Amino acid sequence: MLLLALFYVLTPLIILYLTYRYRTADRIGSVIIAYLIGLVLGNIGLIPSPGALLNEVMLSQPNVSLPEIEALQAGGELTARDVLAFRVYKLRDLLMSITILLAIPLMLFSTNINQWKKVAGKTLVSLLIGLVAVVTVIIAGFYIFKDSGTKDLWKVAGMLIGVYTGGTPNLASIKMALDVDPEIYILTHTYDLVVGVFYLAFLISVGQKTFHKFLPKFPVMARADLQIEEKEKLPFFHSLRRETLLPLLKAFGVAIIIFGAAVGISSLFPKSAEMVVVILTITTLGIIASLIPGINRIDKTFNAGMYLILIFSIVVASMADLHNFAGITPGLFGYVTLAVFGSLFLHMLFSKIFKIDTDTTMITSTAFICSPAFVPVIAGAIGNRQVVVSGMTIGIIGYAIGNYLGVTIAYLLK
Repeated sequence: MLLLALFYVLTPLIILYLTYRYRTADRIGSVIIAYLIGLVLGNIGLIPSPGALLNEVMLSQPNVSLPEIEALQAGGELTARDVLAFRVYKLRDLLMSITILLAIPLMLFSTNINQWKKVAGKTLVSLLIGLVAVVTVIIAGFYIFKDSGTKDLWKVAGMLIGVYTGGTPNLASIKMALDVDPEIYILTHTYDLVVGVFYLAFLISVGQKTFHKFLPKFPVMARADLQIEEKEKLPFFHSLRRETLLPLLKAFGVAIIIFGAAVGISSLFPKSAEMVVVILTITTLGIIASLIPGINRIDKTFNAGMYLILIFSIVVASMADLHNFAGITPGLFGYVTLAVFGSLFLHMLFSKIFKIDTDTTMITSTAFICSPAFVPVIAGAIGNRQVVVSGMTIGIIGYAIGNYLGVTIAYLLK
């Protein structure tokens, strides 16, 4: 477990050095390299994967504890390998939570809110057309796949609208609200994860270049002083002299305080709303901190956040078990795939009509399809920190309306 943790934490340093030292690696991009390494790590058999029963237990009981898992092992229901797989799962979950929740404020610290105001109008338009795209494609998909043999497809439609306007908390909430069969829920969640890997791979590799063929580029006036400068492409640790290190440690300290405040505030709310409150609090406090000149001017905060994003990327990619394609349910898998890529395509068409730029379109789609946690990942991959605020705002709104939309449309389709 210790070796695995060290691998996750130290590998991004190597990736950053390679992208600095070699032009080919830089062209590929640090985020893509991180995802490739994670995919290889997760599919070569070195890390134990949860068995079918353990998967069912974890999905039906998201807060199941290690003692409970060990009790199931003692009763003969789970194996020692299952327990080890659960420990790995908990390590990954911890790393994902810590890295993304610290990366968000660090990447927001250098944001220029005055510049963001110039593109806020288009962000709102992108939010609205993104919602329409998701809902339209999922409703259309319901009629396309309703005779594919999937039980209670109207409930699946509700869950997909919830997860693709909000996030996994909405998926779980709608599952309970609609009393979805556990097997259908597990399959839907699994296919969502599998398709999500390919969706992210497309966006961080050729997504921006592809969209530039059809959509305008992000406004130069808003991006000029916000795009990552050439010097910032250096690994953030490369120039950690005393005068740089101390302010950066200060920024990390502020990020940790924000993280702690968000967790503390979220404890006052029901479990189902915790993640929404955490994301909302961290984003709000991160933006407020960016208005303080002493924090806004700290060098390398965006790069430090990107280092954490690389850890997050490796962990997420290593959780993508490609063996999930075995025994796939064609109808349900097709529905999930259509929901993800169909809504992305329709969103792009709407963006063409309303003249929304590439970066705003991509970050809006990411906020809906993958949740706010992945917004910094895409922002770093396309080299535009300005869209972080837009993406986080859209993602939070999606969390808020996801349950209402999902349940309402599910019953309408029924």
